[in-house]
Amino acid sequence: MTQIPQTRARVFAYGSNMLTARLKERVPSAKAIGIGQLSSCVLRWHKRGRDGSGKCDLERTRRSEDGVWGVIFELDAADKPALDQAEGLGRGYVERRVDVATSRGVVRVLAYVATARDLRLRPYHWYKDLVIAGAREHGLPKEYIQQLETTPSNRDPDDARAAKNENLLAASQLPDPD
Repeated sequence: MTQIPQTRARVFAYGSNMLTARLKERVPSAKAIGIGQLSSCVLRWHKRGRDGSGKCDLERTRRSEDGVWGVIFELDAADKPALDQAEGLGRGYVERRVDVATSRGVVRVLAYVATARDLRLRPYHWYKDLVIAGAREHGLPKEYIQQLETTPSNRDPDDARAAKNENLLAASQLPDPD
């Protein structure tokens, strides 16, 4: 039996990669194909980033009422190694196949999950803002966005890094829906 090479990959983005502009910086072929929820999980900000701040992670709870919302992106399989590198696959994240509930049914996709956690970490303001902007861009539930907004965050001591990410955010900003 001959196997046909897979030409597209599907990824569940639940952190800053939900913002299309952010993901396209890393993987130009990325295209949002829908939103969904991963059940029996909660969003945590305790994955140590290369900059020392907290990044998003999925934590299993076994409670069916818990769920993490995110965006399903499709990308060229040839571009996936670039995303793996940006995400630190093997250096902080591992790849998991997960089943995400969407309005059209359950979809099996890839997600990056942290290998080590530090509960003392907080995200930088700009990182939290990228996550919230991605959630707004794709129309995630208001209650979920409000939950993201309550996350405590810290100022990034690296002004140049903060400015670079704030510029990305400003360039991709949508008008406030209110």
